[in-house]
Amino acid sequence: MNLEHLNMFVAVARTGSFSACARQLGKVQSAVSQGIANLEIDLNVTLFDRSTRKPTLTPEGQHLLSFAEAILQQTQEMERAASALSRQEETQLTLVTDDGLEVDRLFSVIDEFAVQFPSTSLNVISAASCDIVGLISQGKANIGLMLSELTLNQDASVCYIGNMTFMAVVGVAHPLAKVGRIEPTDLIPHRQLVIQSGSDKIQPHFEQVSAQLWSASSFAMLMKYTERCLGWAYLPTHMAKAGIAAGNLHALPVTFDHKPWSVPVECVTPKRLKTGPAATWLRQALLTLLDEK
Repeated sequence: MNLEHLNMFVAVARTGSFSACARQLGKVQSAVSQGIANLEIDLNVTLFDRSTRKPTLTPEGQHLLSFAEAILQQTQEMERAASALSRQEETQLTLVTDDGLEVDRLFSVIDEFAVQFPSTSLNVISAASCDIVGLISQGKANIGLMLSELTLNQDASVCYIGNMTFMAVVGVAHPLAKVGRIEPTDLIPHRQLVIQSGSDKIQPHFEQVSAQLWSASSFAMLMKYTERCLGWAYLPTHMAKAGIAAGNLHALPVTFDHKPWSVPVECVTPKRLKTGPAATWLRQALLTLLDEK
């Protein structure tokens, strides 16, 4: 049994004739007929019923067709993987991102990455921004997307890529939803919901205003808390607008935000570490994450 004969088997099954298969593969019909016959000898199975004008798959041939297709597919994938290795493409990359930065453009980049580097496995994980530099410096991730920590970092290479805007929101049934103009003093009696890292660090942009804080490690969880009227929070604008459109959140008309409040966003990579073509491409694509269309 060889791959050429398997390819003929699949091609005949798909085209419905030996002659069509021969034209598709650029061979003479007799070579295809002999190839199928040799495969049947190797497998000790009759693959096609030749009693009709056009060959039709036997029950045994129908059963074995999916196996043949799988073998050919795996062969193609192996050839692509070997070719990628010869180009020194990475076998695996890990991208860590703050979940507040998981905008539509991120998924477009991931879609394009899958096309450009089909043999490189991409592992995408979420973490609080305060934890991302640590994950990069410890070698647990290759590229990070995070809200800036507003400090000069010695453990990773950081590149500013734009700003993420935020909105102050509450659940629609929260008492603050009935207040027409929100002063800082109006927030003090109500629980504030903030992002806190696994190392108990609070994101520096979210200063404590209220007397009581509740925290979560992701904006998705913070949004759930807010929708359940457990407190008020600043959420990324794209998440806040989705919650408002769904009728679950209410935008707070705070007097201290004349313009949408925004936070710098950074792309983070390890220092002094040579990157391969896949990581280089991905980093370059992520630099456009917040570019205006």
